[in-house]
Amino acid sequence: MDESGRYAYEGLARVMHERARLSILTALAAHPDGLLFPDLKELCALTDGNLARHLQVLKEAGLAETWKRSRATLCRLTPDGRAQFDAYLAELERVVRDAQPDPDGRPGLAPG
Repeated sequence: MDESGRYAYEGLARVMHERARLSILTALAAHPDGLLFPDLKELCALTDGNLARHLQVLKEAGLAETWKRSRATLCRLTPDGRAQFDAYLAELERVVRDAQPDPDGRPGLAPG
């Protein structure tokens, strides 16, 4: 069996893999109708500046969108962002499966 690149995990997109952005994406995925900026900031334990900077990166990647509502900003995943995040989570699940030895102690053999 050819295992070339077996553990390359090409689906782990760097834009999502950064801790703060992963927190933001997870919070937004759990709240499909979106979150107000202050609520997202609190859930992710970020400062205003950090959240704004990471949201900008996610917006530029087409993963998140924001709207100003009077004095508040609403943040949510884009449909493509949701699809990409779901694919990213599936790749993370593969990483976890691969890290677990089978009952005979051999490396994990998750379907690739």
